Amino acid sequence: MATHVGRELPIGAEIVEGGVHFRVWAPRCARVDVMLEKSQRAVPLTPEGDGYFAGLVRGAGDGTRYRFRLDGGKTFPDPASRRQPDGPHGDSQVVDPRHFAWTDGEWQGVAIRGQVLYELHVGTFTATGTFAAATEQFGELVDLGVTIIEVMPIADFPGRFGWGYDGVALFAPFHGYGTPDDFRAFVNLAHGHGLGVILDVVYNHFGPDGNYLRHFSDGYFTSRHRTDWGDAINYDGPHSGPVREFMVANARHWIAEYHLDGLRLDATDYIHDDSDTHILAEVAAEARRAARRGVGGKRAVLIVGENESQDASLLRPRAEGGKELDMLWSDDFHHTALVAAVGRREAYYTDYRGAAQEFVSAVKHGYLYQGQYYAWQKHRRGTAAWDVPAYRFIHYLENHDQVANTRDGRRLHELTSPGRYRALTALTLLGPETPLLFQGQEFGSTAPFLYFADHNPELARLVRQGRGKFLSQFSSIGGDPAALPDPADPRTFERSRLDDAERARGRQHRALHRDLIALRRCDPVLSGGAARVDGAVIGDAGPGAGGTAFVIRFFAANGSDRLLAVNLGADLALDVAPEPLLGPPDRDRGWQRIWHSEDPRYGGRGATQPESENGSWRLPAESATLLAAHDE
Repeated sequence: MATHVGRELPIGAEIVEGGVHFRVWAPRCARVDVMLEKSQRAVPLTPEGDGYFAGLVRGAGDGTRYRFRLDGGKTFPDPASRRQPDGPHGDSQVVDPRHFAWTDGEWQGVAIRGQVLYELHVGTFTATGTFAAATEQFGELVDLGVTIIEVMPIADFPGRFGWGYDGVALFAPFHGYGTPDDFRAFVNLAHGHGLGVILDVVYNHFGPDGNYLRHFSDGYFTSRHRTDWGDAINYDGPHSGPVREFMVANARHWIAEYHLDGLRLDATDYIHDDSDTHILAEVAAEARRAARRGVGGKRAVLIVGENESQDASLLRPRAEGGKELDMLWSDDFHHTALVAAVGRREAYYTDYRGAAQEFVSAVKHGYLYQGQYYAWQKHRRGTAAWDVPAYRFIHYLENHDQVANTRDGRRLHELTSPGRYRALTALTLLGPETPLLFQGQEFGSTAPFLYFADHNPELARLVRQGRGKFLSQFSSIGGDPAALPDPADPRTFERSRLDDAERARGRQHRALHRDLIALRRCDPVLSGGAARVDGAVIGDAGPGAGGTAFVIRFFAANGSDRLLAVNLGADLALDVAPEPLLGPPDRDRGWQRIWHSEDPRYGGRGATQPESENGSWRLPAESATLLAAHDE
């Protein structure tokens, strides 16, 4: 814990009465000095035990640049630096977070239910790629119906561009996006628009370039566990206490100093910890404590996890061996939707058919794989999640990984038919799970989202080689790295920027998404009034990818049910309807259509009522229709 009065975090540089207090964990060193850049003054820090060094430096203040000199030799940036103005190889800078004039005192955070998430990458979201530029689009996101912005990682990394998952200065916003106060302004303005902000954080590995932690201690890493991206972080071995403290402090820092509304924990499968209390549970608890200590003392935060192995225990209480996360991304829904949309069953799509029953099961039960054998990985996948409420799963048709894991990063609407895309969009946005959109999806962006990373030449070569090897699992792509966009080429990054002109032109896409989100928010049943949700396959609509039809019924306590009929194949005619979910809430009134995906405003061809007076049904090809009781 912090050892100096006035400190908020146990590590880093903090302004306190009389100067700046520095504290760093460097157990492999016998001596640590703070080197102040302007005065070239060396101030020795006092050993505190357990490898910590600390001291008060008078005359230093907000904006002071500094480095740590280890054992009288080389100097390095602060592992807990709050700002790296010249990138992670340069000097660290003292930051006083108290200077920012917050205006969000009435903001109470975000609830777990009723959210619509929007994932964005700051560097490609606008033409200039800064925090300030991104705020200019907040009005459009509010108009669309988004409630929470999920920001891809911003922890500082080397180079001019990157996805952010190779961050090395975990407490410092990427210098290319703006200053720490620019990010505070981003969050403050979002709250002023009624938008929450959660941040994607990476606690499973550090990036390879600009990572100086081993100079301070080998204890940051362990060989007992492995990741796909380098050395695993030591959460459960010798000397792991200060490492855990480092990450817990990082979570507190983002919530307390930036008023964030939560964290998205990247690749939790690779956060290995055999301790009695898992680090994920500790991070989640600390984030909530930091929010409660904030303005008003009542703020709520969301802790979201990415977990490819689909371990539902992450959502369970600690008393049941869980980690107490709030939500999990669900790749199962995405994977079956992509197979239905595109028809290709390859790589990690192999174990999906894109069939109607898969959609029904995903809506009813969340994960499709809850312990069954998964042929692609040659082992069982997932754990039981029968008792997990639907809103704790996040469904999406696009995210940063899935768009980029193709040869050319094309968007889903470019890979499938317009009708099928509209129907899948309706299912995503009207279903009981929490929906997530990826930047540009709402206006039909044609800008690809590619993998880009500005590394030194040797590392860039290895990254490109590794990217080619990873994508070689897709038979449709092949394994020739030369055929793929070069991640280090600035043009790869520039091609991934959203086009402002398309924001204005994409009226049909925007109308589709806006209307569906409005239904989700305003319809008394879809907005949380459903007592239960059920579904059924109602017919084979012919050959093709996912060529089947199904219905999802939202039962309301007052009988004002809703029925979503989805047909991903050819025209479907049902002369008889021996499926109880098709029965209307009131037999004397029948069903009436309240929304359909073939509305010409969305680029559709129009459609008749699906249920005729004689009781037969007709569902147009590649469409979705929402129905309510007639005359409701």
